Amino acid sequence: MKPASATPAQKKLAAQVEKIVGATPVTDIHTHLYDPAFRNLLAWGIDDLLTYHYLVAESFRHCTMPYEKFWVLPKARQAELIWQELFIENSPISESCRGVLTTLQALGLDVKKRDLPALRAWFARQKPDEHAARCLELAGVASICMTNSPFDDLERPLWERGFRRDKHFTAALRVDPLLVAWPEAAPRLAKWGYATTPALNQKTISEVRRFLADWTRRIQARYLMVSLPPHFQYPGPDDGAQLIERAVLPHCREFNLPFAVMPGVKRAVNPQLQMAGDGVGLSNLTTLQNLCAANPENKFLATVLARENQHELCVLARKFRNLHIFGCWWFLNVPSLIDETTRMRVELLGLSFTPQHSDARVFDQLIYKWRHSRRVITDVLLEKYSDLAATGWTVTPAEIGRDARHLFGGAFEEFCRR
Repeated sequence: MKPASATPAQKKLAAQVEKIVGATPVTDIHTHLYDPAFRNLLAWGIDDLLTYHYLVAESFRHCTMPYEKFWVLPKARQAELIWQELFIENSPISESCRGVLTTLQALGLDVKKRDLPALRAWFARQKPDEHAARCLELAGVASICMTNSPFDDLERPLWERGFRRDKHFTAALRVDPLLVAWPEAAPRLAKWGYATTPALNQKTISEVRRFLADWTRRIQARYLMVSLPPHFQYPGPDDGAQLIERAVLPHCREFNLPFAVMPGVKRAVNPQLQMAGDGVGLSNLTTLQNLCAANPENKFLATVLARENQHELCVLARKFRNLHIFGCWWFLNVPSLIDETTRMRVELLGLSFTPQHSDARVFDQLIYKWRHSRRVITDVLLEKYSDLAATGWTVTPAEIGRDARHLFGGAFEEFCRR
């Protein structure tokens, strides 16, 4: 924020940073959004915004309805209950609630009236493809990387049939079932024509690599990814560690793809909340250190869920050039923690990281997640440029633009090209 007593030079710098950062297109390197060709899998509009799992969990801080009764309600009724609890009976000051309002305001809707039926009527008049394009424009997002799993029974058939790709969407190959639930994944691969058994013999490893190659080519994957529990260890004797060592890492080397690891998720802490019931745990980042140290020819992307892991993650990135850290994920995706984490990363890593990804599941969320994050990133850069100015080093508009491009996707692209 510009101080009241700022000098003309400081005000000029602040205006330049705000304008340039605000206008820099974003490569959103991790989302749960889909190419519009996926149609039935697209989430957008007011009811999807309100029933997003962040708001579901928050609403149960107030709602006394039994969980099982809530889950059998139609989505529209769930949305109405959440609207009542979080927006009418309480001021919507949490980041998730504020995000809904930022989005609605950016779309030109009047939130002061608190009129959910009117909001629904407006969204009902929108065409999905046109609405998605408008969200991209308002968010300043040029490219979106999806999360794509062959193990998703709704998604897989569309990839197998083929479809015309939207130029704004790229793919990431998610392999969680392969690495965290191998006994269940093995027979599924066998059913799809891969000669796998639960025993990790050489034939099975070869078939897993064939599976990864087939799907990497089919979806044109930018990277492979997995979300891991806090206790996961590498190296290790368990199936997941063995599959990473013998199949995933050789595959990534062959295709020159990064392997993204996202540790810290404690699944189903409260299973009654369904998707909203996952929690966070402190991760042992020795696993990430071991991956980077033992596999210098591999590239690793990483984002870690626990706040307490962020400093160690930054230090690891200083030590290993084959590690690129990104984003403020899930429970870290609130302004105070984005600010803290981004400042620490800039101070330790300069511009060699990607400060944010949206993690959006509802298309409209692109608007608020990037508007809110741009504001924080602008403030951090302004502070650091002001610190430089105090030493006599002044940045030019061209240099500010270069730095913003690095942070909004350029550093990621450079890392992937190595």
